[in-house]
Amino acid sequence: MNQSMKLAIVVPCFNEVEVLPLSAPRLREVVDIMVAQNLISAESFILFVNDGSRDATWTAIRGLHAGWPAFRGLDLSKNVGQQNATIAGMELAVDQGADAVVTIDADLQDNPEDIIKMVRLFLEGNDVVYGVHSARDTDSFMKRFTADAFYKLQRKLGTESVYNHSEFRLMSARVIREFAKYGERNMYLRGIIPLIGYDSAILNCERHPRLAGTTKYSYRKLTGIALDAITSFSEKPIFMILTLGIIFVAIAVGIGIYVAVSLWHGIAVHGWASTMLSIWLVGGLNLLATGLVGTYVGKIYIESKHRPRYHIKDKI
Repeated sequence: MNQSMKLAIVVPCFNEVEVLPLSAPRLREVVDIMVAQNLISAESFILFVNDGSRDATWTAIRGLHAGWPAFRGLDLSKNVGQQNATIAGMELAVDQGADAVVTIDADLQDNPEDIIKMVRLFLEGNDVVYGVHSARDTDSFMKRFTADAFYKLQRKLGTESVYNHSEFRLMSARVIREFAKYGERNMYLRGIIPLIGYDSAILNCERHPRLAGTTKYSYRKLTGIALDAITSFSEKPIFMILTLGIIFVAIAVGIGIYVAVSLWHGIAVHGWASTMLSIWLVGGLNLLATGLVGTYVGKIYIESKHRPRYHIKDKI
């Protein structure tokens, strides 16, 4: 075992004041167990990242730190989203000497006891350990259905990702340093981490109900993440639209030939329904194509500014 291995557990928080009093003791208990088993150093810590919360989350984090110094905090100046808040926490944890970083949501739907298994896999030589949901029984049918469809679509579009993997993972410090070389602002961690390489392992985990409060992920936010995942890693949607355009041009040519033959034989049926349907269909496809291409252009515009992903307001 490696008593000198310094572990950091990074917990992004957004309006989680109800959850922290419940999740913090469970995370501390896991750290104490690993220290007692000589898996990690006694200098290991838990870093809560306050992602611009509008409630008393930062006050709660400060209170936790006052009770146990190994509870640390990072306060971002505004809400930047879970992905960027997680990145901020990982980078600070490595700067503070962590040899490995585990990221886990504050609601602890991922079992914190699984962190012990992740650390053991890390000590066996794996730089990345992915927490994969063996079942999603706590999620609604719609959420399970859309999640499955999303992962399948990613694979079809050529995005390398781990099926049913959440933000629960362990990464070594050297993987995080390599990750820091990726400078894009529109981040999708589940797609980028597998690109880095290094030895990895998969840990099957059960998903549990939230400890308290309600999820902060609306379907609107989930759709935004899905769009980021697709447009950040694949050009296939553009080629699909190009192919669709070619198909519709071919159909239009076929219809033109049919109309010409019908007029020649005097059997043409005059009406506007088919014409209006064609106009609306093709017009809708044009708008869809324009919007998709515009999404890519918009991402280029955002990336070209090279703006920082987050700003730190305070840390403890």
